[in-house]
Amino acid sequence: MTEYNKLAHGNFTSTGAAKAILLPFLPGRIELWNYSAANAAPSANAVVSAYWDVGMGQGFAFETVYNSTPVLVADSVTSGGFSTFQGGLSQQFGAKIGISGITKASSAVVITTAAHGYSVGDTVIFQGLNQSATTGMQQIAGIPFTITAVGSTTTFTIDWNTNQSNYTALSGSPTGAFVMKVLYPFLYLPEDNVISAITTGATTTVKTTMYHNFVVGQQIAFRIPSAYGTTQLNSLPNVLIPGSPVYGYVTSITDNWTFVCSINSTSFTAFNSNQPFASYPGLQFPQVVAVGDVNSGGTAYSGGALYPSPSFPTSSGGVSTINGPAISGAFVNNTSMGFIIGTGAGTNQTSSVLVGANTNLMYWAAYASDIRLTS
Repeated sequence: MTEYNKLAHGNFTSTGAAKAILLPFLPGRIELWNYSAANAAPSANAVVSAYWDVGMGQGFAFETVYNSTPVLVADSVTSGGFSTFQGGLSQQFGAKIGISGITKASSAVVITTAAHGYSVGDTVIFQGLNQSATTGMQQIAGIPFTITAVGSTTTFTIDWNTNQSNYTALSGSPTGAFVMKVLYPFLYLPEDNVISAITTGATTTVKTTMYHNFVVGQQIAFRIPSAYGTTQLNSLPNVLIPGSPVYGYVTSITDNWTFVCSINSTSFTAFNSNQPFASYPGLQFPQVVAVGDVNSGGTAYSGGALYPSPSFPTSSGGVSTINGPAISGAFVNNTSMGFIIGTGAGTNQTSSVLVGANTNLMYWAAYASDIRLTS
């Protein structure tokens, strides 16, 4: 029954960080080869090849690796090996990590009570950000943030200005203050983006808390509660044509968090993220969303720019989904799945890195079998 088996293969250049591979199926077997390590003089702790089967469990791997001699030996990875993922219909979260403090800064720095293990591009969400019954940063609890920088094993930066009068710096590990990683943040592409800042002018520059995943040319709509100002951007009501939404167009992408849209906002009210602490219960967040959707799946489109297959993140390192073709930037259900090659070390060769060193050329193959037998 081999006609029902699925096989995919490819290659990438390692950065030394964990690598996610998107597939149209969930693999049950994965193989990995490090061409750079195999094509060079033997080097201690260099992983040449690795293997994983679903029966091993998440995070495991078998590998061939050079020891300190260096001689090629077999080893196992029990944490940070291969793992599979499948986007669901609701948010899923990693373990809670305590928050030691959050600074008052134009881009807030979060200090955790233990090593967080996060990387730039990971999305996190907070809870319990109150220093006291009336002070703290509870205003940003519940907002998903894609990390912009990692300073150390216990610090990272988010794109929100907490250096404002209504925010109180957190310190002393407040009880109940936690951060969690959002495991599959992109359930829909593009997602509903929370706005962190708006610069008005002849065109409008918007910063979001997550990767916006917008593309040049797509239509967007704003949903901004009155407390945040700049409500003139809202798609409804349209005072000129009642019932007709006001849409903007993305004219350029600055980075994964920032884009420029076509709306002339020169005379609009300034954006205000300095929300009172007491307003948190029932607080609604300002959002910018894509217009239109696509409801069919298919092979990633490789034609002209008019109908690209949705991909994320859009500004750097974008990977096409299996959906397409789609109207530029339209919403699509992100049923992404695949596997992650981790940075785990061997049980014996404890300085090895499964995913390879920076600039290593890596080849992989993934399989899904219609029948798996156990005895």
